[in-house]
Amino acid sequence: MVPPSRAVPPADAAARGWPNRVETWLFDLDNTLYPASSAIFGAVTARMTAFVAARVGVALEAAAALRRRYVADHGSTLRGLMVEHGVAPDDFLADVHDVDIDHMGRDETLDRAIGRLGGRKLIFTSATVAHAERILARRGLRHHFDAIFDIAAADYVPKPAPTTYARLIARYGVVPHAAAMIDDVADNLAPAAKLGMVTVWVPETDALAHTHADRDHVHHVAPDLTRWLVELTAVRGAG
Repeated sequence: MVPPSRAVPPADAAARGWPNRVETWLFDLDNTLYPASSAIFGAVTARMTAFVAARVGVALEAAAALRRRYVADHGSTLRGLMVEHGVAPDDFLADVHDVDIDHMGRDETLDRAIGRLGGRKLIFTSATVAHAERILARRGLRHHFDAIFDIAAADYVPKPAPTTYARLIARYGVVPHAAAMIDDVADNLAPAAKLGMVTVWVPETDALAHTHADRDHVHHVAPDLTRWLVELTAVRGAG
């Protein structure tokens, strides 16, 4: 659990003035720009397990264990399959992101809140551009984002590898001390904080996403990102 002192209220965050200094906002996609309760990423995870089972030739239970090991050893299921089994990334990515998102609705409140943030906004995801485009269109948020930095742009090296952050910074000319990163996985915020970015953690239910959440690289906690951004932008008077 995150200590209460780490859950800085949006009013206090705005009063400290840091949002006004942010030139670039980096938003994760899955379980961040839509709630984990939508079960979209759960469906993706299920397809990952099925893909591992079919490709490696094991039962689903063994495939789930393999997938967890790939994440621990290589940073992601995809990276593990590439390194250990020579899987072509496009085959995997097209398969696992073929999930139904029709039940996902627009979030007009989040739309307005993101629109009131100053600076440019980028998507920083370990998924694909195609998956991000589908989600953003469904949520009514695509118009806010100047670019999508996906797993292909990262040369298939997922967060939190420091080289991936360096690639993003170089590609878009991000000034770390004038940037903020928002992500549901606490460990993904560590490289950002080390570079000088302000970090915002959106906690969700996966235990792995909570690993090291009590450390100093988590600057702010937003249990409900929409509400947190609404309060933040209301206090700072953006618009």
